[in-house]
Amino acid sequence: MKELKNDTLLRALLRRRVDYTPVWIMRQAGRYLPEYRATRARAGSFLALCRNPELACEVTLQPLERFPLDAAILFSDILTIPDAMGLGLYFSEGEGPGFERPVRDAAEVQRLAVPDMEDALGYVMDAVGMIRRELDGRVPLIGFSGSPWTLAVYMVEGGGTKGFARSKAMLFDRPELMHVLLTKLSEAVTTYLNAQVARGAQALMIFDTWGGVLTPRAYREFSLAYMTRIIAGLTREAEGRRVPIILFTKGGGHWLDRMAESGCDALGVDWTLDLADARQLVGERVALQGNLDPSILYASPGRIREEVGRVLASYGQGLGHVFNLGHGIHPDVDPDQVAIMVDAVHTLSPRFHGAAIRDLRTNPGKSPS
Repeated sequence: MKELKNDTLLRALLRRRVDYTPVWIMRQAGRYLPEYRATRARAGSFLALCRNPELACEVTLQPLERFPLDAAILFSDILTIPDAMGLGLYFSEGEGPGFERPVRDAAEVQRLAVPDMEDALGYVMDAVGMIRRELDGRVPLIGFSGSPWTLAVYMVEGGGTKGFARSKAMLFDRPELMHVLLTKLSEAVTTYLNAQVARGAQALMIFDTWGGVLTPRAYREFSLAYMTRIIAGLTREAEGRRVPIILFTKGGGHWLDRMAESGCDALGVDWTLDLADARQLVGERVALQGNLDPSILYASPGRIREEVGRVLASYGQGLGHVFNLGHGIHPDVDPDQVAIMVDAVHTLSPRFHGAAIRDLRTNPGKSPS
């Protein structure tokens, strides 16, 4: 594998010195890009696109051709693991994902087996390897998975949900069964992420989309405990480099202090908590990623730049900030707005890093803010 030409993201995730704040975007390869929509049309469906390594590679690289982003993230879906476990994943237009065979009783849970990553999920691994080759060292590649709790919600509910009736009923009425399911999913996620590293992923992210719907006690027992177990089992060095782990719980801002004890290197933060407050909660233990409200990208260019500046200033001077949205980009955002945001991060952020400090030494009267 070629040496990285831009390792700013990896350095920031490990709280090492950088000259500017790196930026990437959750769901950066997606429906807001016309070229993505064209490739998906060629594939025939979202699932067909995910299962085609060449096309998955193509859409992963598309945003990097438009914007000077500091990372690529594997194009895939968090539900590939349940699908490989035999649940029959499908997508309905306008309704999102569903499973033909949801998991709701002890017999169904017991039948689940950890899939062979090079067999049932070989298309994901082939995509990872292909993306790394095509990136040619331009920027690092982020691999990812859903958290065990998030995957369990989809598997028990049979698809998306607003009320979490079945998954929370199992959690409260049959906690021992939920723990069996989460244990199997933890093993699968650990194996899946390590397989991605073996094929070339240089950083990993665990998306805990539904952790924020739990009570604090339930979050610690049914979500955070299993993510901590996964992190302990992950490959932490490859190709002579540390492999940073990012943990993101949507709606979990007030638990950041507990999350920082999980063994991860960085925590994603949604837009409901100021980064200054998040930084106070975690201290110097981990880096922070985020946290621009995705809806800012509907605003005027001036307001986008202003809000980017506010996020940067909220984190402030020092190590350990990766700029991102507080959640995935909305599908109807104008790509030109994204270009404004990325440019603003690269233009405004050096004053918060070593470049500003060096400049102040030669220009003492210049303010870093």
